[in-house]
Amino acid sequence: MLSITDLSIRLAGRLLIDQSSVQITPGSRVGLVGRNGTGKSTLFKVIRGELAAEHGSVTLPPRWRIGSLAQEAPNGPESLITVVLKADLERDALLTEAEHATDPHRIAEIQTRLVDIDAHSAPSRAAAILSGLGFSAADQLRPCAEFSGGWRMRVALAATLFAAPDLLLLDEPTNYLDLEGTLWLEDHLAHYPRTVIVISHDRDLLESSVDQILHLERGKLTLYKGTYSSFEEQRAARELLDAKAVRRQEAERARLQAFVDRFKAKASKARQAQSRVKMLERLKPITALVTEDVREISFPAPEKILSPPIIAVDNASVGYDPASPVLNRVTLRIDNDDRIALLGANGNGKSTLVKLLAGRLAPFSGKVTRADKLSIAYFAQHQLDELNEDASAYDHVRKLMGDAPEAKVRARAGAIGFSGKAADTKVGKLSGGEKARLLLGLATFFGPNMIILDEPTNHLDIDSRGALAEAINEFPGAVIMVSHDRYLIEACADRLWIVADRTVTNYDGDLDEYRRLVLSARNADAPRERSAPAEKPQRPRSDNRGSLKRRIAEAEAEIARVSEIITKIDTALALPDIFTRDPKQAAQLSKARANAADALARAEEQWLEASTQFDEAAG
Repeated sequence: MLSITDLSIRLAGRLLIDQSSVQITPGSRVGLVGRNGTGKSTLFKVIRGELAAEHGSVTLPPRWRIGSLAQEAPNGPESLITVVLKADLERDALLTEAEHATDPHRIAEIQTRLVDIDAHSAPSRAAAILSGLGFSAADQLRPCAEFSGGWRMRVALAATLFAAPDLLLLDEPTNYLDLEGTLWLEDHLAHYPRTVIVISHDRDLLESSVDQILHLERGKLTLYKGTYSSFEEQRAARELLDAKAVRRQEAERARLQAFVDRFKAKASKARQAQSRVKMLERLKPITALVTEDVREISFPAPEKILSPPIIAVDNASVGYDPASPVLNRVTLRIDNDDRIALLGANGNGKSTLVKLLAGRLAPFSGKVTRADKLSIAYFAQHQLDELNEDASAYDHVRKLMGDAPEAKVRARAGAIGFSGKAADTKVGKLSGGEKARLLLGLATFFGPNMIILDEPTNHLDIDSRGALAEAINEFPGAVIMVSHDRYLIEACADRLWIVADRTVTNYDGDLDEYRRLVLSARNADAPRERSAPAEKPQRPRSDNRGSLKRRIAEAEAEIARVSEIITKIDTALALPDIFTRDPKQAAQLSKARANAADALARAEEQWLEASTQFDEAAG
């Protein structure tokens, strides 16, 4: 059990958690929620032992392993599958020792333990996790260094999940995923067999993957049973009860005070009046659950509604190399009031499509027709890095308003959520959510006809995501969304487009159907050849023959490794007294040999398949 007892945490002079206690039973799946900046990530550091608490304690069972997402993405020449497999430290150590062990009894112990931890199925389990997070079979054999930072963070997540710690701590794990990866992760966490605590602002993940909600608000931790919707209902009921209790207490306090004021001067009532004073002193005030109103998000309306369609694309091909377009035969239409969400794994061309729509990429062929005076606002997470860290929100707004009077500039800064002193805070001191709000306000500053939002919810808490959904729904122009946040898509989108197989198609189903489609495809493909994203411009592919050569080399290495294991098991089984001295160990060794033989057969089959494909590619 994870026990948090009378815990107080102070960071940089600020009290984040104040004398809170909570018990989390083994096997619980807990969503840790609260506004940005309340101390959720800091609590994780205390649980991991990286930060000392000011008061109180966090205790865990002595043999529990804690796992959490690495701060830095893995890098280097090792293949993705190797990086993930090495996350199981015990398995890795045993295999390393097995390569050099010569004592038959120690060999028997090693192989018995490898059977106990199901080591021979590890490559298949690691491959299934990588596949679920969007990596194809060929990708899994490529060096980690060939991938961009975002994709390497997915590898770090895969390694953390593969290690299957007793306590899994995940801090906003969906920030590096597309919708498809998020859907897979939701399903994986929902079936995680040990204890997991996940910090997330994703309503659907909190609805489908956890069975308890740990709420951090105003320094207090409160554990609620059930999913996020159940938490909201329970919290609303608690707010109502606390409000009634506050009113009752205020009435009692007023009654006691009136008695004291009325009779304190009368000698006959002095003792009773003094008793009422003591009762008032003992009457501790009830703190009502006061909900902090989230600042609204609003997009200025366009000056003029344009005649539809505002964009028409006819049989266009687009990409970065005319010889190999990312998208082909794209035909689509966007009208004034469209709310369109783009689906499809990262690397399939969603960013390429929005760049085409925004006019940042010209088509290689076909035609793109835009309405006259069409204005497009484009928001993407990478643009957060383009904000001037040394300038304030006011400075950024002033730059867009030229010589406008001070009052007007302040008013516009306030309209995008930065009023008063907040407008003068340097960008470098803003939170990720505040930066996202500022960038949204700047991107839509001049009242566009169409807004393109590329992962707008990263860094926004749950309430701010709700405010964003309201802003989208109230905006009179068109909106194109790329998001892993299912709640935002379901709340706002009325059309779904799938970007896959180098083209764009309309999807007539809903997100529940799409979820079943994604999970079915990834679970079916995981043990075998896994589907690859069609295009990832940030991590160029090597040619197919090079990929096949790597697969052949990996299979040959696996054949050699497993063959050596079988030889050592046979040596141990050849001991004359093994079956009489320790029949249980002998049985486990026999089982280990059977598993190793199965692993050898699989490796030989993979080698044969890759070799055949290589010969065919060579012509």
